[in-house]
Parts: sequence; structure tokens; C-alpha cells
Amino acid sequence: MPHQGMEGFVTEFPYRTALIVGTGPGISASLARRLAALGVKLGLAARNPGKLGGLAGETGATTFAVDAADKQAVAALFDDVDNRLGEPDIVVYNASARAQGPLAELDPTVVEKAIAVTAFGGFLVTQQAGKRMARHGRGAILLTGATASVKGFAHSAAFAMGKFALRGLAQSAARELGPKGIHVAHFIIDGGVRSARRPDPADRPDSTLDPEAIAQAYVDVLRQPRSAWSLEVELRPWVEHF
Repeated sequence: MPHQGMEGFVTEFPYRTALIVGTGPGISASLARRLAALGVKLGLAARNPGKLGGLAGETGATTFAVDAADKQAVAALFDDVDNRLGEPDIVVYNASARAQGPLAELDPTVVEKAIAVTAFGGFLVTQQAGKRMARHGRGAILLTGATASVKGFAHSAAFAMGKFALRGLAQSAARELGPKGIHVAHFIIDGGVRSARRPDPADRPDSTLDPEAIAQAYVDVLRQPRSAWSLEVELRPWVEHF
């Protein structure tokens, strides 16, 4: 079990099993590697888990298929994770969807689905995680936001609606679940995330967020003592306007 030193900081990693919902090649993959290096058992969930084979092999993770916006699929996912890995004491929600375009031209059905994945799925996952963690009086739920969590851009109404709602969920859940020993934290990823398809321009080094650095911030929050928990962390490159 974790213990705290004289200054109150956790001196060993306090969690054992993690489920990442909406796993992809960026933030989720970097976080999975860091958690695996800390000895955490991993479950990686995505709509198409066949794409996760390489990451699962690298981290020793178990993969799961899920439609995050489907309440029955999310409930089944958690039951499956319980049976195969044990109840997760870290749950990360990284799933989101976009429907971009002028308001007058947006397909309402596509917008509905985008909001369902970005926000309603976050609720479903937080609900399932919270019920389990409350039984043990401990756990952590991390929700990944974006610039759109606090700023709605033109032609991006659906994404902003979903991310605004996810932020509201985080605030409400933190106030309800925090006193039960469950750390809820929301991360505003304010900028582009670096990838092979989106490298930094040669004349602007470190102008995108390194997913490894983002993952480290998540781990740092997970290590926080309960006397000083963060609810929200904003991460942005040093040259980002805000």
C-alpha cells in the first residue's frame, strides 16, 4: 500500500489497475507506457481494439472493445474488466468525437453522436467507475478536456458542447466523489498534441504538446496527497496564446 512521507507526498505509486477508455496513439499510449512502467495492470478500451495490438504487446495490457456512448456496452466493459483484471482504481476517459462545419450546415444526427461520445460517454464511464471506487473509499477518475472545454471556436460547436459538458461533469463528480476518497481531475489540453503526422515546425520547437509530457502530468496528479488534490490542470506549450 502507498505511504506518505513527512511532507505528505506519496512515496510510492498508489494505484494498481487502470482502465483507459478511448485509447489511441497519442496521450493514451504515452500514459499507458508510463503506468505500465510503474507496475500498473492495464486495460485499454476502444471502438476498434484491433488497432491496439502493438501497444498492448508493449505494455502487457488487455484490450477491450466498447462504444463509449452506449450505456449497455459501458456497463459490460466494466464487468469484463472486473472479471479479467479486477476493479480498476484508475479510470481515464479520453474518447471524443467532432462534427465540424457552419451551424446551418451541420447534420443534427452527427452532432448528437459527437456529443454522446464526448460527454455522455464520460458520464457513463464516470458512473461505473465511481460506483466501484466508492465501495473501497479510494480511486482516481481522469477526464481529458481540450481548449474547447473553455472556448468555443467557430465551426466547432459540437466539440465545444461536448467538452463544456465533460468539464461540468468533472466539477460535479469531484465535489460528490472527492469526500468519498475518489480523486476526480480534468485536464485541459490547450494546444495541438505532437505526433508523427503533426511534428513541431523547425522554426518553432516545442510549439506542440509532447504526449509524453502530458502523460507525466497525469501521473504527477495521480501521486498527489489527498490534502492537496487538483481538480483541473491546464497544459499548453510555452508559445501558445490563451
